[in-house]
Order: sequence, then C-alpha cells, then structure tokens
Amino acid sequence: MSEGFGVLSSANPLPTEPAVTQTATSHDPALLADLSAKALDGAALTPTEGLALYRGLDLTSLGMLANAIRFRINPDPKVTYIIDRNLNPTNVCVTDCRFCAFYRRPGDDEAYVLDREVIYEKIDQTIEAGGIQLLLQGGHHPYLKTEWFAELFRDIKARYPQIWIHGMSPPEIQHLSKLEKRPVIEVLRDLQEAGLDSVPGGGAEILVERVREIIAKKKATTEEWLDVMRQVGNLGMRGTATMMFGHVETDAERVEHITRIRELQDECGVFTAFIPWTFQPKHTPMEAEAGPKTTVAEYLRTLAFARIYLQNVPHIQSSFVTQGMKTCQTGLGMGADDFGSAMLEENVVSSAGCSHLTSVAEIERHIKDAGFTPQRRTMLYEHIETPETDKFGRPPRQKRIVSEGASS
Repeated sequence: MSEGFGVLSSANPLPTEPAVTQTATSHDPALLADLSAKALDGAALTPTEGLALYRGLDLTSLGMLANAIRFRINPDPKVTYIIDRNLNPTNVCVTDCRFCAFYRRPGDDEAYVLDREVIYEKIDQTIEAGGIQLLLQGGHHPYLKTEWFAELFRDIKARYPQIWIHGMSPPEIQHLSKLEKRPVIEVLRDLQEAGLDSVPGGGAEILVERVREIIAKKKATTEEWLDVMRQVGNLGMRGTATMMFGHVETDAERVEHITRIRELQDECGVFTAFIPWTFQPKHTPMEAEAGPKTTVAEYLRTLAFARIYLQNVPHIQSSFVTQGMKTCQTGLGMGADDFGSAMLEENVVSSAGCSHLTSVAEIERHIKDAGFTPQRRTMLYEHIETPETDKFGRPPRQKRIVSEGASS
C-alpha cells in the first residue's frame, strides 16, 4: 500500500486543522479503533458511528484509513481522469439558487441560449483535444422543453457519434417533468432515445430539506433528486453523485446526505463515482452572509470520510477545479482514486471566482508525483489506451484511442 501514501510526506505535509468542538464519545480511543476496524472490514457504519469517526479521528489517521479502504476497493495503483468539456447550452434559470453565480433570469442582458454552430464549434475543439465526453448542463429555462434538448442530442449524435453525452442533472429533469406535467420516466426515456448516455449528479447540494429550503427552495427536493437517479438506474443508465458543502449545513447533515446516496446505491447501483466539492461564495447571493471559505483541511477530511462511509460507490473523485492541483494531489493519498476531468471549459464554479483548469500533461504529472500511474478513462471507468507522449505531454501525430474494458 505504500505507493498510496506518496503525497503524505514531509515535502507535502497535511494542512493544520482548526480546533473543532467534539463530543465526548468521539474522543474515546477504543470506540474510534472499533469503528475504524469495522470500516476497514467493509461493514457499513451507522450515521452516528460515521459522525463519531468523521470528527473523532485526526486528519492523518482518517486519511490513512480512507487510503487503505481505497486500495481494498480499487487495488490497482492507477489514478483515472477523463477529457471532456462542460457545455452549458443556456444560463437562463428560474430557480434563483442562492449559492449560484452562473445563472441569469429570463430577459437579463447576459442571458443566452447557444446557437447550434457555437455548440458544434465547441465539440470540434473538444475532439481535437482528445475529448470524448460532453458534460452538458444548464439552467432551468422556462420555455425550453424536452423536445428541444432531444433535438439537440440527436443533432450532436448525428454529427459526432463518438461523443458521450453526460447531461441533464436530476433537477433539470425534474424541471422538465413539471413544465410538461408528465412523469420523470417519460422525460428520461425521450432523452435517452435521443442520445443521452448518462446523468451527472449536479444539483444535489445537500440532500436535506432544511438546507434546501435555505439555499435552493425552488429546486428539486431531496426525494425528487433521488427519484430521478432511481429512474436513471431503472433505464439501465448510470450517473454520478455529488455534494456541495461548506455553507449552511451541519456535520450531521453532511452525513445524512452521504447516507441517502449510500442507500440509493444499495437499491439500484446507479452511481459510478462520488464527487464532493466546496461552496464558492464569491459573486453569489449568499456572499455577504457567508463565513470563511471551507479550508483545505476540511475538504480533505470530508473527502476521506466519503471513501470510508460510502464503500458501495466504486470511485471517489478529488476535485482540482475548486481546490487546486496540490490539494487534489493530496487527496489521492486520502481515499480518492480519480482526478476528475481535464475540463476544456467550466463556467459555473468560475462564475464564483474559482478556476483551476489545467492540461492533461499537468494532470498526469501530479498523478505521477503522487506515486500513481495516470489512466485515461470513460464515464463508465473503462480504461482508454493512449499512445506515449513526448516530454511536453504531446501525443504523436497518428493518435489512436482504443477502449479496453471496465476498470472496476
């Protein structure tokens, strides 16, 4: 397992955590040892047990436990990544989420719906850069219905049959269902038949109604989000799960969120990966009331806990888009086995003043420096064979990419 601890060295020490008020039981060494052993054996912790471990263990111990579990679930010392583009066909939205700096109300001077030719140009650029996937999400537009998106997907697939469409988060699907007054499953079927391949886990934020009432009261409820993903699984598609934390939620509500993900995964196995990231307050309606941004230490603690608690989801992604490359690299020694995306475009997080986009060469360098082997992948975590690159990370002229099969 030693290769997994490559980033936990004197050259890359863990950040110092601020003091955290803890319960008496969370200080009990015997209890923490028992809970750690239980998790290491693959047993599911209860929410109460999870909360005790989340705050009871010091950060280094929590990271080492998560890393050991990572290698039991994914023993191959590879770290995966994908090349895709975050395509937002519209920024028009009527949900008024208080954490979002990206959306514009209908009629706003900065509101847009992308023309087809603009979309095609973006896809051309994606393919030229070796991209294989579109992460396609947007606002809750009051007039664009299922047929508009289905036509878009059909057009994309007709021109670019090799492109995987990872699109339409659960709240967007729920929005179309309500807009058209028809069941979610019918909306999903229409989109799937038109070319939708999988569904990203955006819009989950925190799956607790108290929190959603404060930050996104017009958006899909907890049960609606979960039901969309359940229907995704019923149709044979896969999706991802996310958590945006560090705003108004409590520790217990974070654990509740991850518990709901774990329960749905037990039910239908829809999720390929879990992706936590931190709230970025700049330029959002919550900026004035937001406290200090979530620290690197808190992000890493939550990332490690996710691997420990969420053992039925095969992959945990460390996020460099919100945290930066070094923090993401450190996460590889604390339970994460995926580096996310060499994203060619990102508009939502960058609207909040946070942007850490990078190159494939930089991603692979950070993975190697952490003691792992970089592995390009698909959304389903199939490995993609890539040719050797030169010292600048450039592939040879004749580039050929071949799918090898599932990695998990």
